[in-house]
Amino acid sequence: MARIAVTRPVGRERSLLERLRAEGHEAIHVPLVAVEPLGDGPVDVAAYDWVVLTSVVGARELRRRMRGIPRAVAAIGRATAEAFGGADLVAARSTQEGLLEAMPPAPGRVLFAGAEGARRLLPEALGADVVALYRTVPLTPPSWPRCDLVVLASPSAARAYAALGQTTPAVSIGPETTRTARSAGVVVAAEAPTTDVAGILSAVRRALGS
Repeated sequence: MARIAVTRPVGRERSLLERLRAEGHEAIHVPLVAVEPLGDGPVDVAAYDWVVLTSVVGARELRRRMRGIPRAVAAIGRATAEAFGGADLVAARSTQEGLLEAMPPAPGRVLFAGAEGARRLLPEALGADVVALYRTVPLTPPSWPRCDLVVLASPSAARAYAALGQTTPAVSIGPETTRTARSAGVVVAAEAPTTDVAGILSAVRRALGS
């Protein structure tokens, strides 16, 4: 079986490591990004018709700081919906484009809750208010381990990995991460069909030809 580097932030790696090891792989954690919450103040969602979430971290941060009950919640994927505690709408394609296609034509007042510097496609198309709940900070490990495959679970991780100049092929969590990785010269062996652990495992199997 393979030796696989998981680059997720500390605190977000456990389930993927466990599942990879259960399939017989040697999975090691080499975080390439850290997550920094942007404050603890309340975020009032009561006045919004829709709250739009595009990451697991954003979902968890909003849940932690939320005041009021959202009328409806849209999530970019199953993992994001589960992190929030459920969603009224989950995109069939785990991209901002896919979520935009799934939204109703006249969604009313929308709150986009996500990362600092997140893509502006959705908030601009929906005329949404934006709240930045966290930022990602690139990390540089002291050394890069010998491995057969690296898992990149965000565009920021892809950029941090590319900066290392390594040649280990990657598995990407989705289209935006794939685009970022390939534009930086990273070889992407497979892309996850969904952004949850099951989707990543599926991509790992395809990348390894199993």
